[in-house]
Amino acid sequence: MSTSPAVAAGLWKASVATALDLAAFLDQAGERVVEVCRPKRATTRGGRKTDMLDAIRAAKEALATEHLIQPRLRGEREALRVLLATRNGAVVASTAAINQLKALIVSAPYDLRVELRTLKRPTLVDLCARLRESAARSLEHRMTVRALRSTARRIQSLQAEAKDLEKEILILVRQAAPELLELLGVGPITAAQILASWSHQGGFRSKAAFASFAGVSPIPASSGLTNRHRLNRSGDRQLNRAMHTITLIGMRLDPVTKTYVARRITEGKTSRDAQRYLKRTVCRQIFKILERAERTKIGHTGELVQAA
Repeated sequence: MSTSPAVAAGLWKASVATALDLAAFLDQAGERVVEVCRPKRATTRGGRKTDMLDAIRAAKEALATEHLIQPRLRGEREALRVLLATRNGAVVASTAAINQLKALIVSAPYDLRVELRTLKRPTLVDLCARLRESAARSLEHRMTVRALRSTARRIQSLQAEAKDLEKEILILVRQAAPELLELLGVGPITAAQILASWSHQGGFRSKAAFASFAGVSPIPASSGLTNRHRLNRSGDRQLNRAMHTITLIGMRLDPVTKTYVARRITEGKTSRDAQRYLKRTVCRQIFKILERAERTKIGHTGELVQAA
């Protein structure tokens, strides 16, 4: 097997599962594996296209790229990713079920609607899950009660599933990077998303590259005498969402952050500009914590090996 980027580029035409398995096999065998973006299409319509030509184009793209992309690790990172995806599915389904429950109440018979419409959501879900049908009621009333009970129980099941998954995620985060949980605004879900996107030490060549990947790097938008930057709309949007959550909590609860935002606004910046600055600062801080924690973990592992 060759150690050139063409080996990894040949995986471009494979299915996702096959490519992941083959990439892991090559990495364990000591081969160099890199990721490439989609190669440019042929400039002329009707250009030649075969699997071999596509692989060659991907290899050329890798050779011409200044900074090659390292594949993300599996193991702990993949465990966090699958738990996050499953929890997100449960949360989305729970939200859809809650909306459905409220829609059923709007069109429910009058006595049911009067009884349920003023209740808060937790009380509403609990009460609907315990509704019972009465033979003395009309068919519409009985079927509406059945629909409300079924929907409420589905909500309870999905919320319990999401809580169980969050507990598993918290255990993995504490094992991988407990330092993240000490930051203001960083909970188990946010920390897990950061770890899943960051993957491993050395995956990003610098904190600027990590900021660009997170979509928090400033984009010049100057023209004439106007000198300004705008928000970055690219990058990993889930990681960007995590950074956004951290900055929102900091702007709400942290006195130092409040003072910083107020100072930026007095300087003529908008609140969105101040938040963009905060995202970049938070991203830099998190990158340093992750890199330092990984080096410390590697150092402890080396000491244990020497002691053994």
